[in-house]
Amino acid sequence: MPYRLSTVKLDKSAGPIRHALQYAFYDWASEMPRSKRILTYAGAVLQGYAFYFTLMWAARLPQWMYAYFLVLPRRPVSYVLVFLLFYTGRWVQNAMLTSEFVRKTQLETDQIAARQIQQTLQPARLEDLAGYELRAFYQPLREVGGDYFDVMELPDNRTLFALADVAGKGIPAALLAANIQALVRSIASAGSTPLALADRINNHLSRYTPIDRFATAVFIVLSRDSGKLSYVNAGHEAPIVFCAGAVTFLEATGPPLGLFADVRYEALTAVLPPSGTLIIFTDGLTDSIQGGHSKDRLRDSFADSAEQTMANLKALVNPKFNQDDITILVAKRLGGSSTGAPASGVARTPPPPE
Repeated sequence: MPYRLSTVKLDKSAGPIRHALQYAFYDWASEMPRSKRILTYAGAVLQGYAFYFTLMWAARLPQWMYAYFLVLPRRPVSYVLVFLLFYTGRWVQNAMLTSEFVRKTQLETDQIAARQIQQTLQPARLEDLAGYELRAFYQPLREVGGDYFDVMELPDNRTLFALADVAGKGIPAALLAANIQALVRSIASAGSTPLALADRINNHLSRYTPIDRFATAVFIVLSRDSGKLSYVNAGHEAPIVFCAGAVTFLEATGPPLGLFADVRYEALTAVLPPSGTLIIFTDGLTDSIQGGHSKDRLRDSFADSAEQTMANLKALVNPKFNQDDITILVAKRLGGSSTGAPASGVARTPPPPE
């Protein structure tokens, strides 16, 4: 990887003095192409050399010292040369910085448009289901992110929870997340199972995306009458089912989507009992938790309502450790007692034969 000068991250929320210092010491040429970066630095050197000549002349050094300090003799033609030297360097530097400013402005405009489009692909707000409370939280690291989540109504009083985390960040990850969203919508609308979703999306990504582009994902179908959860976990952070102090992790049942074309996923089931809570999240949440024992911290975050559980989970996020998109989905089943529900109600069982 080519060496680059480390840049200062500009904090838009900083005060005026800190803001001015950040802009003063920011290396504006660090993200330019190499040719433009060299021209920008050359322009700065030309201006500096012109200032150097002016200072040496102001010091009124003896004529014999001019050659020693690489200074032109004080003649009318020298003043013209220094004038041209300074303004040539200034013109070159300003031209390069202006082109970089235009490029970044266009890029920022594209990112804002991409974020607006991405927001239309995510559910604007989740309506509580009959007998269930739902809450969602999405926070991209940049203007656009590679996380995707969706909640879809299915026939026979069922609900699909889909969540994916695309490798990478920014617009490339967002494009693949939008592709997964379109695939989920088209496949799930035909009443497909989580296993069919994982198999078909994996085959599509393996065939039509670059080898370094993949996504972890989890697809869970909730039967609202019974609380039964049918799920496939494609290399994703394990969702958690919590009730009456008992915890079940819905561990991975296959590799991430898009890595291997011929992989076979396994479908499993679990139960979300009355007063139980299900949380689905991306690794941006666990990576943002300060210190170790992230699973214990997640377990301690469960509360009597989906709203409070979500607030507790968001409180775990430490901005200093946040280096990824964060998505959290909470589903709370109402009814029963949080202390009286049997722990045996939370268990993974083999799926019925199809």
